[in-house]
Amino acid sequence: MRIELTDSPDARDEALVIAQTRAFNAAFTKEDVRPLCVFVRDGKNRIIGGLTAKTYWDYLEIQFLWVDENYRANGLASDLMKTAEKEAAKRGCKYAFLDTFSFQALGFYEKLGYSEFGRLKGFSGSHDRHFLQKSLVSPADM
Repeated sequence: MRIELTDSPDARDEALVIAQTRAFNAAFTKEDVRPLCVFVRDGKNRIIGGLTAKTYWDYLEIQFLWVDENYRANGLASDLMKTAEKEAAKRGCKYAFLDTFSFQALGFYEKLGYSEFGRLKGFSGSHDRHFLQKSLVSPADM
């Protein structure tokens, strides 16, 4: 037996660990992980904004949200978020979560109804990582 440490793993080795973890999880959960992406394109079909996410186990997990600098402050980021939340609700999701750094968009997400449930301090020396959540259903529907 030996422990191997690497920053350039063989893709098969990494895939094995992921597959085995998912196989273990399958005994306790359903397999319903689905990608969810929303894009905004300009008149030349170039992406000027986008959101990447996954839906699974009644949750929407927002992973990346980006809008080109030339198109910011026009409501595109809010539109991307609302579109993703609406689709997630159609898929049966009851909640959404995400994380953002202190130099990114904490206030933006809070304006959309997200609330902080955790924080890690000291990334790159001075930045905090905020973890946020939001219910996608009204309390009456729970």
